[in-house]
Amino acid sequence: MSRMEISAGGVVYRRDGGRLKIQLIQDRYGKVSLAKGKREPGETPREAALREIREETGIEGRIVQLVDIIRYQYENEKYGLVDKEVRYYLVEALGGELRAQQEEIRGVEWFSPEEALVLHKRSGYENNHPILRTALKMLGLKL
Repeated sequence: MSRMEISAGGVVYRRDGGRLKIQLIQDRYGKVSLAKGKREPGETPREAALREIREETGIEGRIVQLVDIIRYQYENEKYGLVDKEVRYYLVEALGGELRAQQEEIRGVEWFSPEEALVLHKRSGYENNHPILRTALKMLGLKL
C-alpha cells in the first residue's frame, strides 16, 4: 500500500486597472510554477491552498473554483512510492504584499496572461501547463 499525499495551490489572478495579471513563482529548482504545498493535519485542501499562497507569496486570496486535480506518483527516500494528488484552484488576489518566501521559492511576480503562458511553456512543469490554460479560459480568455 503506497502512501497518499495531498497538496493544494492555485492560479492566482488580479485585475490591475482593468488588466488581468497572473501570478507565477520561480521555485527553488529555478522552474516557473504555481504556489502550492502540502496539506497540514486538520486542514481542508481549500484552506491549504490559501495558506500556501499566503506563505509563499504574501498574497491573501479567495477561492473562486476548482481548476483541476493532478495525480502522479513519486519515489520518496523514507516512504517509498507515494501517490500524490495536487488540487489547483482559481484564486482571486484580495490583498497582501507580494514577497517571495525565501526558504521555499526564489521569486514571485505578476504577468500578463500571454507572458504567463509563454514563460510557463518555456520553463514550467509540463503537468501544470493544462492547469494554467484551463484557469485562463475560466477567466474568459480565448486561447
